[in-house]
Formats: sequence, structure tokens, C-alpha cells
Amino acid sequence: MTEIVERTRLLLEICKKRGILVATAESCTGGMIVSLMTDLPGSSSMVDRGFVTYSNEAKMDMLGVSSATLEKYGAVSEQTALEMAAGALERSRAGLTLSVTGIAGPDGGSAEKPVGLVWFGVALKGQAPRAEHRIFENRGRDYVRHQAAYHAIELALDALKEDGTA
Repeated sequence: MTEIVERTRLLLEICKKRGILVATAESCTGGMIVSLMTDLPGSSSMVDRGFVTYSNEAKMDMLGVSSATLEKYGAVSEQTALEMAAGALERSRAGLTLSVTGIAGPDGGSAEKPVGLVWFGVALKGQAPRAEHRIFENRGRDYVRHQAAYHAIELALDALKEDGTA
């Protein structure tokens, strides 16, 4: 079994023990994170839903991301990742949400926002969402997307530890 499968299984076990459902709000990963979760038997008792919001319109319609945020900061930004995580929390039954928005390549990057830049958001019910970013090596679209999905699982595990109840 690969490490990411083991880490995903651990995340779902913690969520099950705590009675928390998980939801994702994914852009550049295109549903890969929720797929990792739902590949595991029994995940239906821990996974609420996955929002795949590839376009700006989808981010606004499905998650309530502000058009002003998208215009001022862009889809790949801390502000958008935070609004995506918060929107997924508000529009689901989940107690934990993960958001991912980034530039997987091979094009679309710039000096300010290079290929490999990914912003992550994590929201736990009752707490303010938090965000962080990573710049993954530009080793191809699949590499960036997989690294982003793996990192999101780790962020979820860290968030549950920091909550003090994992």
C-alpha cells in the first residue's frame, strides 16, 4: 500500500472516530483528493462531498467565492483558497474541508505565479479557515496535481492534530 493511501486511511479513521465528515473544494486537482478518499472501503460514512470548481464561475456558484476576490487576487491566491474552504464548509454537512487551487501546467504560469504554485485552504467547523501555499517542482502536470493532493491530506491530518482532539 502506498504512503498516500495509508495517510488517507488514517485521516478517515480519525474523522470516523470524531464523527466528522470531510468535503473538498478542488480546482487544479480536479477531484483527485475526494477520489483518494472514496477509493477506500467504508468512506461513505466519512466523506460528504467533493466540489470540483475548475472555473471561476464554478467557484462563485458552488462555493460562494466573491467575484471581487477573484478579480483582485486571482483564482490562485490565499484569499481564494480561504473562501473555497469556508464555502465548502457552509455548503456541506462537513466538519472539515480542504481546498486546492493552483497552476499545474504546463502553461498558465507567470513570474509572479509560476507553474507548480498551489494554494491550500483548511477549514474546521467552529474555527477560522487557514491557508498556505507550496511551489512544487515543475515536473509535469501529473506530478504537480499528485503532490498537491498528497499535501492536502497531510494538511488535514495536521489540522486535526492542532485541534487538540486527534
